[in-house]
Amino acid sequence: MFHVEKYSVNREEKYELLLKQLKALLDGEEDQIANLANASSLLNQFLDNVNWVGFYLLKNDQLVLGPFQGLPACVRIPLGKGVCGSAAAEMKTFLVEDVHQFPGHIACDAASHSEIVVPIIIDDKLIGVLDIDSPIKSRFDEVDQMYLEQYVDVLVNYL
Repeated sequence: MFHVEKYSVNREEKYELLLKQLKALLDGEEDQIANLANASSLLNQFLDNVNWVGFYLLKNDQLVLGPFQGLPACVRIPLGKGVCGSAAAEMKTFLVEDVHQFPGHIACDAASHSEIVVPIIIDDKLIGVLDIDSPIKSRFDEVDQMYLEQYVDVLVNYL
């Protein structure tokens, strides 16, 4: 895998390269699970200071664990519960600096301290969320949010 850390580029340029890598990785493949698995693996390799990267898919009005990288996770999350369920219910990105301060936080991994959850929406319908956890408080910022939302925008073309 091509590691951009070896080159003198800023964080935005690294994210731009990541988006190109995602397109190349998924090009020609139509299987949703395979594409989500590779998308989570690519992010896990790209992002520093994360301990869980993966997807939850909407099934029967709840989020069900999909492809991921990290320790075993909660299998089902009700809509409106925790960070993932709240982001899904409101269909908007949640960037949480300290998950222990988030009302109703679901602690799948006690080592997680911050989290970003990006909804995956196709034709105005929620199909799931991208969930990324970090063992560091305030790990994610607006730059991460902007590019991770773009990452999901690229990904939906292959689901």
